[in-house]
Amino acid sequence: MSTPLARSTAYGRQLKENKILSATPEQLLVHLYDGALRFLRSASEALAERRIERAHQALRRAERVIRYLDSILKEEPDPQLAGHLHGLYAFSLRQLNEARLSLDPQKVQAVAKVLGELRDAWSQVAER
Repeated sequence: MSTPLARSTAYGRQLKENKILSATPEQLLVHLYDGALRFLRSASEALAERRIERAHQALRRAERVIRYLDSILKEEPDPQLAGHLHGLYAFSLRQLNEARLSLDPQKVQAVAKVLGELRDAWSQVAER
């Protein structure tokens, strides 16, 4: 027999899944940025607390999202914009690697700032 909490959790998962399945491509990008930002917050907190393994795992997850975002970039219709985004993603990955080596949460926060601005821009596009 399931508990009310288990039913509530399952219902919440189903709502989230339905929201993702019915999302536009722009809304999906916003969800990806949200995930990356959540992982970056976790990594920054873990680095500040010197919880190295937790920080490493959160950084890996954020890096996976950033690599995915980079991999789905389309050169058309705006190759200049795609090139700019490739550069921002490459910068972000370098900063996260440096953060891992130096245990510097500020480098993680710098990446979160960049991705947060991109997330806000895509959120505005998704609202149209």
